[in-house]
Amino acid sequence: PRGCCSLALALASLLPAAGARRSQDLHCGACRALVDELEWEIAQVDPRKTIQMGSFRINPDGSQSVVEVPYARSEAHLTELLERVCEKMKEYGEKLDPATQRKSYVRVISHDGTKMDLSGVKFDGDVINSLKFACESIAEEYEDELIEFLSHEADNVKDRLCSKRTDLCDHALHIPHDEL
Repeated sequence: PRGCCSLALALASLLPAAGARRSQDLHCGACRALVDELEWEIAQVDPRKTIQMGSFRINPDGSQSVVEVPYARSEAHLTELLERVCEKMKEYGEKLDPATQRKSYVRVISHDGTKMDLSGVKFDGDVINSLKFACESIAEEYEDELIEFLSHEADNVKDRLCSKRTDLCDHALHIPHDEL
């Protein structure tokens, strides 16, 4: 029965692709969740809060080169957020699209306490640990890009960062079909 072996080989060749797609879904989901969480944290800061930037040395004319910038999008604040934001991944669960078998990651605990629809959401230690690990590796590897994108208000940071700049997300997932 040679047929059985070729079928087994054919099936085995599909496994790495499924594993790679799972990994890509995880990293894409982690990137998008990371940007969501950072943007939410930035929005919680009082816009009037500022931080002094620049040099505290005295210039020859006696002045100082210090400027006040809004704290919410300052490098100091963004760097601090990046150090702790991945803890928020414990508030996420995994959702499997039955049609495409693609995984996405959704909040299971809302920021404001409203009840979430958790039907079909897997929420366990494995999901949380995987997502947190992926988040931490993205935050570390793309720290400069995250700070660059978030230091000023911009539209579509998720797509621009997670798809275009880093390739963490499958580009085809976020392109309207007429562009494919």
